[in-house]
This record gives sequence, C-alpha cells and structure tokens, in this order.
Amino acid sequence: MADDSAKIQPSFLPSNHSETVTAIVHYYRAEIARMAGWRERIDQTSNWAITVVAALLSVSLSTPSSHHGVLLFAMVLVYLLLMIEARRYRFFDVYRYRVRQFERHYFAQVFSPVPDFSANWLQIVGQNLREPKFFISYGDAFSRRLRRNYIWMFLILLLAWVLKISTPGLQAEGARSTLVHSLSEIVANTRLGPIPGWAVVLAVAVFYVWLFFASRRALDDADQSGFGEVHV
Repeated sequence: MADDSAKIQPSFLPSNHSETVTAIVHYYRAEIARMAGWRERIDQTSNWAITVVAALLSVSLSTPSSHHGVLLFAMVLVYLLLMIEARRYRFFDVYRYRVRQFERHYFAQVFSPVPDFSANWLQIVGQNLREPKFFISYGDAFSRRLRRNYIWMFLILLLAWVLKISTPGLQAEGARSTLVHSLSEIVANTRLGPIPGWAVVLAVAVFYVWLFFASRRALDDADQSGFGEVHV
C-alpha cells in the first residue's frame, strides 16, 4: 500500500529547491505579463477619454454654430469611460498585489535580507490563487482613478462649458453680441431643447458636487497591497 500511495503523488510538483526557484521565477514572469496587460487596458481607457475631451472641445469651441450640449455629451462619455476604467483597475490591482508579494518577500530578501519579513507569503499567494478576490472595492477604484486622472478632464470640460454659455462669440448667430451681465442670462443660454436652462444648470452643479465628494472618498493609497509612496 505504501508503494501505491507513493506512485499517485503528483510528479509535476517541484521536488527540490532548484525546481521551486524555477517555478517561482516563471510564475512571477507570468504575473508581470498579466499585470502589464491590465495596465495597458487602463492606459487605453485614459487615452480614449483624453481623445474625447480634445475632439469635442475642438468641435464645440471652434465654431459658434456648435451647441453647448456637445460639451455635456463629452461629460457623459468621459464618465462612462471612467466607469470602465474603474472596473479594469480592480483586476489590475489583483495582479499587482501578487507581483508585489514576490518583490517584497522574495526578491527583496535575495538582494537585501532582513529578519522581519513575512514567512507565510507563499501561503497567502496560494490562497489567493485558490480563491481569487478583489483587494479594492469598485467605489474606491472609481475614486482613485477620478482623483488621479479624470477630475482634471471634468474640470476642463466644465470651464469650456461655462466659457461657451457666457461668451457671445462662441454662441450661435442671433445671440446677443454683448457680454452677459447676469446669472439669468447665462441660465437662459443653457436651455437644452425642451429642458429649461435652470434644470440643466442644476443637473451640472449636482453632478460636479457629487464628483468632488467622490474624489475625496477616504482611501489609503498605502493599503494592504503595500505600495507605500509609489502609485500608478
């Protein structure tokens, strides 16, 4: 019976230290590739958002006949791209966490050994492979990407929108040729089809107030992934 039990032991598992190191190195390279793939997807979404902002700013501000609704449409598109990027960031964070486990607890020990490092880091990685889970919530991922990249795009679109509705030279022909002098005149310029101007202004104001609070969501960047002061 003892011989039979020995025969059914998996032969593909590392049987010595050299084979274990080889397996660790190859797996680390695989995780690097997956992390880089998701990093590239995140960058693609950001590039799409920048392209949308640049293109629609050019369309809206280049001619008076362009409606201010183009800039509102740009805000919606950028928001949708932000939602997509937040989802991608959660997946990227999983693979980044695994890579950092190897870098902190294995390669750092090879190059600069210290006595106080986690002895069970391989068990932690193995458990995460058996039961994959996100290390950051969707709300936190949304807030992080908004705070680091997208808030600036939204502010540029807001500035352009305010410029569009308050500058006669950027409005359609037939509009008054002098600068607006009251809030009521600006609100009148924000009319969007059957939607009154005050409703459009209120919607934009609420949206940007919500973005501000979303960007200030409490989030410790040096979280359990252990990235310290280096952020992406």
